[in-house]
Parts: sequence; C-alpha cells; structure tokens
Amino acid sequence: MRLSTVILPIHRWSEGQKTWQRAEELGFHAAYTYDHLSWRTFRDGPWFGALPTLTAAATATERIRLGTLVTSPNFRHPVTLAKELMALDDISGGRITLGIGAGGNGFDATALGQEPWTPKERADRFAEFVPLLDRLLTEDAVTQRGTFYSADEARNIPGCVQRPRLPFAVAATGPRGLKLAARYGQAWVTTGDPKIFEDGTPEQSVAALRGQIEKLGKACADSGREVAELDKVLLTGFTPDRGRPLESVDAFVDFAGRHRELGFTEIVIHWPIPDSDFAADQQVFESIATEALAQLD
Repeated sequence: MRLSTVILPIHRWSEGQKTWQRAEELGFHAAYTYDHLSWRTFRDGPWFGALPTLTAAATATERIRLGTLVTSPNFRHPVTLAKELMALDDISGGRITLGIGAGGNGFDATALGQEPWTPKERADRFAEFVPLLDRLLTEDAVTQRGTFYSADEARNIPGCVQRPRLPFAVAATGPRGLKLAARYGQAWVTTGDPKIFEDGTPEQSVAALRGQIEKLGKACADSGREVAELDKVLLTGFTPDRGRPLESVDAFVDFAGRHRELGFTEIVIHWPIPDSDFAADQQVFESIATEALAQLD
C-alpha cells in the first residue's frame, strides 16, 4: 500500500512551496491538489490554480509524484487541458498523474455563467471528455467532432514523457464512470458513499466500498481487463470515519489495514489545515507519514 497526501492550494507560493517540499521529505508516494476555481468553506479565502501550482511544485521537488484529485469538465476543455498536461509532465520529468472525474454541482458548475448540468449531462460530457483527452495525449494530431467537445487538427508534439501518456486516475462510482475507469484508467478513485457520510458507520462504509470495488471488477471484466491492473485509491475525509484515522498512528494503521483488505492500494490523506474540516495535529500527521505503513507489513 502507498500513502499520499492532498495539499489544498490556499497559500501564496512563497509559503506553500514549503509544504510540497515537506511532503517529499516525509516520503509520501504522491502529493495531489484539488482542481477547482473555489471550493466549499474555502470559497471566500485564498485559492490558487491547480496546474500552475503543480508546475511550481514540480520545480521545487525531485521525486514525489504530483497530480490533480480531481480535474473535471466543469471548466476544462480536453484540447487546452491536454496541452497543459503535456507541458507539466515534461517539466516534472514524468511525475504527473491526472485524477479526473465528472464534476459536481459546486461553485465550479456555474462559474463560467452556465446553468448547472444534471447528473446525466455530467455523465454524457465525461463520457466524451475522457476518450478525447486520451487521444490528445497519445496522438500527434487529433481531429474529432463531438456533441460537447471537438478538436480540429489539434497538435500535441512531442507528447508526454510517460508513455503512451501520463496515467489517468478516474474517480467514479456509477456504471458509466466505472466503464470509463476500466477502459482508460490506470487507477480508480473513490471517496466512499456520500449517502452515509452524515449518519453512517465505519462498518457501513467498508461494506459500501466493497460493493464499489465489486462493481469496478465487473466493469473491468466487461472490458476484457483484469481489475488487478488498476490501482485503487481512497481519498479520505469523506467517509463516516472523517478525521478519526489521523488522531493517532494506531488509528490510522487500523483504518488502512481494513481498507487494504478491501483491495485499496493507495490512501490519500489531507495535509492538516487549522480551523477547517481538515484540522489535525501536524506532529501526529507526520508520524503517520513516516511510521504507519511499516506497521502494516
């Protein structure tokens, strides 16, 4: 199992770069950031762009993987996104993972002046977005006409450092999204079942996650692929456990062990932010980063 972190882009780079460098020092497998224009309770405070932040992080670190968790079609277009990702993969020396999902009804959904899409509309767009992005990152020139997204002789030369392209970590729980994960993903991402976040139990969460992995397995089988080929990533903080796994090293080891048994290969924890939903003791957090995985062996 691998342990990664997600660093929200809330600090000016003069301060924020220290966090990304510290994440590398602590030995995290990857450091991700959210690709939003603003987000939840942080809407009225500082919030910087994901791709420039990751570019800066790439120049400030040497080994740690970097990525979005997640990018969505809410305000992205495959043609421009592919060009930026190709450059970012080059700058990082091939250390980028693209976490990608269908998006939701948060602030990003209307920031460009559009009406929020229904779940079906988001799924329709995502089903077109991912295959086109895959082509753009693997072919020198792409022309495609779609209902929502098109490309006309779009060039992406010389392509990604990682071949055939940088990996996709597809966030999905519904049948259409899981089909995309099975077809295009090198990893699958979940935050658990949102319906039980408020009133559910950790045991119910484990059962829900087990069900999601079973559905992923069926989607892979339908695509002629082994589910074991995909990394399975759990972004924590959105299950009924909430912040309890970060209360101590022992608590995290127990949490990680239960989810490793389900088949998860990577767990992502939020870098502590005081006075927020992601508040946690920094010393305990760093002890988890350096000690917890060894206790799982």
